[in-house]
Amino acid sequence: MFDRHLPFWPPHALHTLSVPQTSLCYNLDVSATRYPGKTAMVYYGQAIDYARFLREVEALAGYLAGPCGVGRGDRVLLNVQNSPQFLIGYYAILRANAVVVPANPMLRTDELRYLLQDSGANTAIFGQEGLAEWQPLMADGSLHHGIAAAYSSYLPAEPVGALPDIVAAPVAALPSVSSPHSLVRWDDALGAALPPPVAQVGPDDLAVLPYTSGTTGAPKGCMHTHGTVMSTAAAQSVWVASAGDRVALATLPMFHVTGMQGGMNVPILGGDTVVIMTRWDRNTAALLIQNYRITAFTAITTMLVDFLGNPELGRYDLSSLRHLSGGGAAMPQALAERLRQVIGLDFVEGYGLSETIAPTHINPVHRPKRQCAGIPIFGVDARVVDVETLREVGVGETGEIVVNGPQIFKGYWGKPQATEESFFELDGKRFFRTGDLGHYDEEGYFFITDRLKRMINASGYKVWPAEVEAMLYGHPAIAEACVIASRDAHRGETVKAVVVLRDDAIDTTRPDDITEWAREHMASYKVPRIVEFADSLPKTATGKVFWRKLQEHEYANQGKA
Repeated sequence: MFDRHLPFWPPHALHTLSVPQTSLCYNLDVSATRYPGKTAMVYYGQAIDYARFLREVEALAGYLAGPCGVGRGDRVLLNVQNSPQFLIGYYAILRANAVVVPANPMLRTDELRYLLQDSGANTAIFGQEGLAEWQPLMADGSLHHGIAAAYSSYLPAEPVGALPDIVAAPVAALPSVSSPHSLVRWDDALGAALPPPVAQVGPDDLAVLPYTSGTTGAPKGCMHTHGTVMSTAAAQSVWVASAGDRVALATLPMFHVTGMQGGMNVPILGGDTVVIMTRWDRNTAALLIQNYRITAFTAITTMLVDFLGNPELGRYDLSSLRHLSGGGAAMPQALAERLRQVIGLDFVEGYGLSETIAPTHINPVHRPKRQCAGIPIFGVDARVVDVETLREVGVGETGEIVVNGPQIFKGYWGKPQATEESFFELDGKRFFRTGDLGHYDEEGYFFITDRLKRMINASGYKVWPAEVEAMLYGHPAIAEACVIASRDAHRGETVKAVVVLRDDAIDTTRPDDITEWAREHMASYKVPRIVEFADSLPKTATGKVFWRKLQEHEYANQGKA
């Protein structure tokens, strides 16, 4: 067991943690019973207490189990923006004894079809702004039951902060669908007031199936139980000492595991309050911090650059903040120092993956290191191994980071071979291969230095090149494509495609044509912002595209070898 970090453990916490052996929805039951009148969430000024939260969860669970026919273990897509509907929808799916499949609201029809088909889901809850993407799926039978949500349903008479257009939009008319399929408004589903089914699930039942991609290109569902999700929710709630008055600002997308845990599951477990933002806006964020006395703010680097760049920031009272945190990409030294100067807090970085339902590592709040993943948290045994031999390496030596712990997923949905390839045994334990390269120092702090897997981090959105390549091959002018990362001053990294055109398309195809086509077929964050034409792509000895050579060439041209 890796233990060199224990002398630097948070002083208020024991080295071990007893994780509740209950379902996630039981956490809501407990908090609603303890604090029925306490505010569970705030949405642009609209406060929703725990009693109402639970009441609406049970009503929606009744509708899912009744007209939608959702039963134990069934998968349901949740495709909404950060909003009350995400929290209520998430817990309603769990309360219906089913499994949440969180889907990025930016996904297009073909991408949503894949998630439905791969997960076996036939029911979805989605924001009404996505109707155009969902209609073809109801027409072709891929989706049997849809619940369309209008975010404006939860707005107060006088909203606080700048409202995104999709939030301010009134309830839209729904298209008719042919029987036996159904498409209903969120308000009508709740209004049916159907009783929820008997709760049947426990810690070993599947709870969430977040999708991630790897080098094979096809997104894979990570099987997480109530127990694995509970483990990081409980760990995070203890890691940062709270006096029971935690108020979290939810700016990170909840369909992603970091926002899902920190912006929803952790506050609900503790009976705390979460203040929800559907879209990032620096003035609104500062106003919410001031008005609702936010104590915890989790964000990605690009958000904080924008936040600190606000010339009006000085007029807001940010003194309630007690904890700044984030992950996904290392915080630049200069930005961390500025945060310290302006807000008076250290930025606490952590590290985790979809396969670990957020953190396996977090910096100790009392002793964080900059540009550091942190130390292994409760029950986590983390090692660094040689990529080829899988033998453990020592202090300061770079290798692949591997982890064993209570939050490790149970495998990839329907992909036993991919699951088997992701694990190996060391010292009698089953370790997950993260695909990230790094090292640890003398004090047991871990540092991420590179990626073994091909992943692009564009403004916090994870883009897997092989998935984008697979979609680009659908363009009739493309003979070959290789997707790599390109440094970007604002996004951190952006997507670049190096393309070989078919002979008959060379004279008639422009880079902009590829980009415009991609915008119609994939989520905007995956779209190659840069398209470069080449006569050929470099190949390895086995004939595979030598993507790493192109990547190194790109970095070298940008002044980073």
